[in-house]
Amino acid sequence: MNVSGILPLEKPAGMTSHDCVLRARRWLNTREIGHTGTLDPDVTGVLPLCVGRATKLVPILMEGPKAYEGKIALGSATTTEDTGGEVLDRKAVQDAIPDEELEWAFASLVGELRQVPPMYSAVKVNGKRLYEYARAGETVERPVRTVTVHAFNRTGDTAWSADRDHLLIPFSVACSKGTYVRTLAVEIGRHLGYPAHLSMLRRTMSAGIGQNACMSISEMDGRSEEGRVEDLLLPVEYVLRDYLHYEVSDRELEKIKNGAVLPASTYPRSERLVFTKESQALAIYKPHPRKQGMIKPDVMLRVDEGH
Repeated sequence: MNVSGILPLEKPAGMTSHDCVLRARRWLNTREIGHTGTLDPDVTGVLPLCVGRATKLVPILMEGPKAYEGKIALGSATTTEDTGGEVLDRKAVQDAIPDEELEWAFASLVGELRQVPPMYSAVKVNGKRLYEYARAGETVERPVRTVTVHAFNRTGDTAWSADRDHLLIPFSVACSKGTYVRTLAVEIGRHLGYPAHLSMLRRTMSAGIGQNACMSISEMDGRSEEGRVEDLLLPVEYVLRDYLHYEVSDRELEKIKNGAVLPASTYPRSERLVFTKESQALAIYKPHPRKQGMIKPDVMLRVDEGH
């Protein structure tokens, strides 16, 4: 039997996203596994892994919004914009920041923003990743990207770090694909007049999966020893639940199984339409880029399973 579905994993600190994929390959005894968006090694939280035919959904799921919780440290800036870098600038925070200033700073970063990726990031420029230039002590012009911050809020009172060198601000953020939360932390500091960096980050939602649905590495190791890992896989329909669905007839099924281009007017209008049979997702269609009024397959899912 082919293993397929979404494994909702909680990534711990100290592991790369690829490390998690390698571990999952052993748990499920398959190489056909992909993740839906890299998390830095120090970042924890939701890391959905697509298994089997669900790997076809990786590009779509990576496009979706993400949510995070973390802490911003006011008082110093670093080369990496987080705790892993060398200190570039310091400015002591003498007093607590008034609530109204904090609220203004967070509100000013909600909406569509233009971000420059940090030098210590995986963005490629001229075939090399930015962190490779940074490690070599080189600088290069970085591409500006447009991202959207849907919500950005302080989630509690500020507090001094144990050494009182930094004022820590807890926050939550919901944002589009490609948003650098590290850079948002730096921007908050700039608005408040202090160098800043990201001191802690946890992803709380990705691909429509929340942290409450996720399993830890240790829990997965235990399930693997019991031979019960497959029971934890979410069906592909779970991560497609917010898309428009259309239940097909037997006649339509044959066309979809063959990847036919279909007239858009026959079906509900949607940027992505999930065709189902007996509530199981068969394929995802989208508007044809060249043939006006037609839709074409974007992802083919269960069409080869004898429906």
